[in-house]
Amino acid sequence: MRIAIIDLGTNTFNLLICDKKSESQKTIFKNKIAVKLGEGGIDKGIIAHAPYQRGIKALEDHLNTIKEYDVDKVRAFATSAIRSTKNGADFVSEVFEKLALKIEVIDGDEEAELIYQGVRKAIPFDLDYKLIMDIGGGSTEFIIANAEGVQWKKSYQLGVSRLKELFKPKDPITQEEIHKIEHHLKSELKDLIENIQTFTCKTLIGSSGSFDTLVEMIGFKFNNLELKNKKPSCDILLEHYKWAQDFLIQSTISERLNTKGIVTMRADMIVLSIIFINFVLREFDIKEMIRSKYALKEGAMHYYF
Repeated sequence: MRIAIIDLGTNTFNLLICDKKSESQKTIFKNKIAVKLGEGGIDKGIIAHAPYQRGIKALEDHLNTIKEYDVDKVRAFATSAIRSTKNGADFVSEVFEKLALKIEVIDGDEEAELIYQGVRKAIPFDLDYKLIMDIGGGSTEFIIANAEGVQWKKSYQLGVSRLKELFKPKDPITQEEIHKIEHHLKSELKDLIENIQTFTCKTLIGSSGSFDTLVEMIGFKFNNLELKNKKPSCDILLEHYKWAQDFLIQSTISERLNTKGIVTMRADMIVLSIIFINFVLREFDIKEMIRSKYALKEGAMHYYF
């Protein structure tokens, strides 16, 4: 059976097409289209006109691809930007009317569960607790898990698009702005901080998105072929990460756009991702970082089919 999953994220609309037979799965096609639904409106609780139209166009393109690949079943999942905005329901209705695509708007808890399902297809778990972090545009999910399953999970309205609209950082960002963002994170993440005291995690697993950008940057800088190969997961050495974060914190948007490994759609928000990752590494004394290429769409493919 040929199945397509569309993950309607806040920053990108992602498409995954696979052939599935029992437990075996073969990826046929995957693509992402930048939509930046949060741009110019997420802090006001709306999807602004321009990103709204970008979203419609991206789904038209994905559906054309799905038709070309003769897909048997399609499921589309919408996350933070669509579930939390006043006109998110209008977007869902318009897509159904114009494109005959039914979008399932999932809550933060289900989003976190599907991210975990994707990550565990990429990374083997043992009895040690690991902290999974999925930085989105509208929300960021944290999951504490081990070989016995999910111990705790939560979705926070702390996506980098929200942080960008809320703090409107200068270019390059200032230390004062960094301190304000970190203070905000500490205030919002109190229950995560409490749960880490119960489930001690020394490994951070970053799923997709910003962590993909880090891996690409590091791969180009250090000629690290392991980081650039097609394995579903890879280690991010903390000394390599330190190089990346030092560069990004001091960089301008122009410098980032001219840096190998940073795609255009992430250049304006990767600094906020780094501030967030730095906070987690420091606050929880993380000793190891792993990137998972698999996240929500791979989790949905596994969980529902």
